[in-house]
Amino acid sequence: MADTAIPASGKDSGGNGPKPQPSQRSNKPSMRERFDAMRNLPPFLRQIWATSPGLTLLGIGLRLVRALLPIVTLYIGKLIIDEAVRLVDLGLRFDSIPDAWRSGQLDHLLWLLVAEFALAILSDLLGRMVSYADGLLSELFNNATSIRLMEHAATLDLEDFEDPDLQDKLERARRQTMGRSNLMSQLFGQAQDAITVISFGAGLLVYAPWLIVLLAIALVPAFVGESHFNAAGYSLNFHWTPERRQLEYIRQAGASVETAKEVKIFNLNRFLIERYRTLATKFYLANRALARRRAVWGTLLAALGTLGYYVAYAYICWRTVRGDFSIGDLTFLAGSFRRLRQLLEGLLIGFSQVAGQALYLDDLFSFFEIEPEIRSPANPAPFPKPIRQGFVFDDVGFRYPDAERWAVRNLSFELKAGEVLALVGENGAGKTTLVKLLARLYDPDEGRILLDGRDLRDYDIDELRANIGVIFQDFVRYNLTAGENIGVGQIDAMDDRERIRHAAERGMADEVVASLAKGYEQPIGRRFKDGVDLSGGQWQKIAIARAYMRDAQVMILDEPTAALDARAEYEVFQRFKELSDERTAVLISHRFSSVRMADRILVLNEGRVEASGTHEQLMAQGGRYAELFELQAAGYR
Repeated sequence: MADTAIPASGKDSGGNGPKPQPSQRSNKPSMRERFDAMRNLPPFLRQIWATSPGLTLLGIGLRLVRALLPIVTLYIGKLIIDEAVRLVDLGLRFDSIPDAWRSGQLDHLLWLLVAEFALAILSDLLGRMVSYADGLLSELFNNATSIRLMEHAATLDLEDFEDPDLQDKLERARRQTMGRSNLMSQLFGQAQDAITVISFGAGLLVYAPWLIVLLAIALVPAFVGESHFNAAGYSLNFHWTPERRQLEYIRQAGASVETAKEVKIFNLNRFLIERYRTLATKFYLANRALARRRAVWGTLLAALGTLGYYVAYAYICWRTVRGDFSIGDLTFLAGSFRRLRQLLEGLLIGFSQVAGQALYLDDLFSFFEIEPEIRSPANPAPFPKPIRQGFVFDDVGFRYPDAERWAVRNLSFELKAGEVLALVGENGAGKTTLVKLLARLYDPDEGRILLDGRDLRDYDIDELRANIGVIFQDFVRYNLTAGENIGVGQIDAMDDRERIRHAAERGMADEVVASLAKGYEQPIGRRFKDGVDLSGGQWQKIAIARAYMRDAQVMILDEPTAALDARAEYEVFQRFKELSDERTAVLISHRFSSVRMADRILVLNEGRVEASGTHEQLMAQGGRYAELFELQAAGYR
């Protein structure tokens, strides 16, 4: 294959196209972008409905009833005042409350008061029921969205998690899983307020329809200002995503059990605190400047809405003095107009806020739109059981996204079925990259990898990985029980205690578990209460046992024994060779003495195969392998 350069973000040889990149915004979103973001609301509402149709209907129904209560309450208040004025005009005189009660003259007034009292109780009850339904629905929605986020993240390529830009997008999406539930309440509240506005508007149309137009016009400047500052706030948060991730990292590094030893030994606390303070102060100052501008302009623009209200209020008072309206009418109109002003202002500003929050939904939904490049074919070939021929790397080339140097290039060799192959070479030689390509965590940019004569891309990816047991040098230390730490190697056998014990014995972790007070039920790691931390070597034996949980045809150990001494590593590799009988196996180690047991040793240098053979053959050749072996051996003399 020709050595044509391929862009770092270019297509893999599977032809899936370039990896989508996160959108870039150099300035705050335009008005059109803000309105375009409203397209996110229908799918957002569909997600809410899918979360719990019952709770969604309950919240909507309660709000519908509650939306009509303000106009009814206000109208009953008007009737109460008119009735009180009528009774005063009658010139009635009562010596005591019982006399007034027995006269029957106050019956109508009392019933009106009872009705208003009942409406007040009902309104409070409905408000509490709405909060209850919203709280439950919000919790369910947060949980469902978080699960969906984890499910989608599990489908993405390893490349996605190693790309800083896509890490920023993931961070923004993660924040939105918890931060958008208030949008649900706001949308439903907006709908409730809109119904209330219609009811008030219908009442005011009877008296002075042009006042509604005046009020709406007076509130437009406040709406425009709120829209502007909502967009500016989103832009600030969008561009500060990398710095926010840095803040979270520094906070974790400065106060976690994983870093505590070095922080103390190297006295890093002042450095980390100062770095955190510098970044946090910059973010605070940027937020403060925006908040100040928002407060000043918000006050000025809101004053225009207040002016419109008082112009209308003065007009209503004038009509009342002139005798056009009764005192009850004045109270009803003034109350209606004041409430209408508040509602219209809330609706306009709320609409602006919803538009702003719809921009944040972009962060969530755009993350869900990322498609993996590495996926199973529509009609995968049957996976070979057993593997008969093995793997062939055919002129394979690969480089990491945005990297100029190729990790491996022109890589051609064969890994035969049932063979134990050792990979050796200096750091950066391409050993771990080769393993990632073998497990199809990456696809080659050049060439192809064959398994029993077929391209790896022809097989179902889950089935391929299910037949590979691999432990990387940077294995995960799960803060779970010892048994669960081993069991995660074959998640569907997590409850198979006999299999877990057998895996521990094979990985030489049974002695580690025996030393724990609760055995396999002992939580390990210091994150949670009752957790017991292990030494580096103990953790590595647990991780190796994890690989043995799988009845895999291919076993790979990628430097998992770095924390073990030379004798312990030799014992692990010797056991590995014994247990790899009739299995294809790959060993990676910097200790050349430990890989002598391999059927064949592959020497890598700068991403290419430099030599291949048994230990004796490579020593006889006198090349890089012999040189590095002698350097290591000299250290033990």
